[in-house]
Amino acid sequence: MSNYTAITATAQIKPSAGKLNGIFVSAASSTPTITVYDSSASSTSDPVILATFTPTANTNHNFFTGLYANKGIYVVIGGTVSATISYE
Repeated sequence: MSNYTAITATAQIKPSAGKLNGIFVSAASSTPTITVYDSSASSTSDPVILATFTPTANTNHNFFTGLYANKGIYVVIGGTVSATISYE
């Protein structure tokens, strides 16, 4: 069963191992970007799970079987983005 967190700014989604199941972007403007790191400590020096991409509003990014994170899930937002992160 997935958990979810709605975010509008950079956030530590999960501080331990887990899976990123998807990202729903409800709004995106002002040169928006999203990057996801495998980090338990809000660090951008940890490995990248999902490289920086430019999201568009009303778009669902589903990772069907999930992207596994060994340490945690840390999402970095650039610009203005409203998104819901689905994870286990």
